[in-house]
Amino acid sequence: MTGLTPLLREYQVNEKVVIHIDPAQVKGMPHRRFQGLVGTIREVGRRSLVVDVPVGNKVKTVVARLEHIKPHHEVHAVA
Repeated sequence: MTGLTPLLREYQVNEKVVIHIDPAQVKGMPHRRFQGLVGTIREVGRRSLVVDVPVGNKVKTVVARLEHIKPHHEVHAVA
């Protein structure tokens, strides 16, 4: 069980996100082949996001609820 903070976060178009499937929430669950993949948000809805995920030479469109999405944090190297 997760808190409300991930659900209340506001996502922007062209933001990078990770698809992380939450098995406790079955609604809006993407296919398991997209687990752990990084994609770009194309559209933001009230309860769901449309995410473009590169798979091989193609770009797949995944519609997932907010419970299954986490922000992607880039790791910056310190020189």
